[in-house]
Amino acid sequence: MPQIVPVILCGGSGTRLWPRSRAAMPKPFLPLVGDTTLFEASLARCPADLGFSAPVVVTGTRHLDHVEAQLSGAPGATVIVEPAARNTAAAIALAACRLPDDAVMLVCPSDHHIGRPDVFAEAASAAAALASEGWLVSFGIEATAPETGFGYLKRGDAIEGTTGFRTAQFVEKPDLERAKSFLADGGYAWNGGIFAFRVGDFMAELSAHRPEIAAKVREAVEKGASDSHRFHPDAATFAAVPSDSVDYAVMENTSRAAMVP
Repeated sequence: MPQIVPVILCGGSGTRLWPRSRAAMPKPFLPLVGDTTLFEASLARCPADLGFSAPVVVTGTRHLDHVEAQLSGAPGATVIVEPAARNTAAAIALAACRLPDDAVMLVCPSDHHIGRPDVFAEAASAAAALASEGWLVSFGIEATAPETGFGYLKRGDAIEGTTGFRTAQFVEKPDLERAKSFLADGGYAWNGGIFAFRVGDFMAELSAHRPEIAAKVREAVEKGASDSHRFHPDAATFAAVPSDSVDYAVMENTSRAAMVP
């Protein structure tokens, strides 16, 4: 089993839980569940003794101070400082361009509460095994209600010898009646926004489907500079990177999409 590199995407506009969460202090940095912030919990879910490497945190300049203040529980962590917000495809590509091609990235938002971290670690291990075989893996969360605020994954055929499935379809946020039909069907899961893939496979797919994003991010990293454990991509180059989500740019286009429950 390859080591898994957690890539923590950290930021936010602070609008969903306003006024508790604000632009200057969005929800990842708040102790909304217990005494630990959601960002600190995201780091704690990926300990070295369960096969995780030191994390790579991707954040913007606005939130760098918060990240630095809450990073103490993650020895060896590196921080990539985005000079501008360019959505998740570019953020993940920044991390990919700083890692070996054969590394398996576990891409996690920093604002999730996961009540059973041991189950999460098992799913991450299953996803990494699939990723090491060339699959680009999404995490499907069991749908327990007809939620209209989430995207959905339609489960396809089981992948032999694994606990994973092909992803038959990515579905945008549905209206209530369609969400009810997904729940009744039983073959749909909420799209958790968590992914696992090998660096080389992700960049190959990004280059095939969004070549300008891949090329400009590579250039921004090549022209970037390190500052202790921080890395700063070249700001002028990164400003020219098109903004797109990883779902639209890669996951909905690849023929190697898989999912783990």
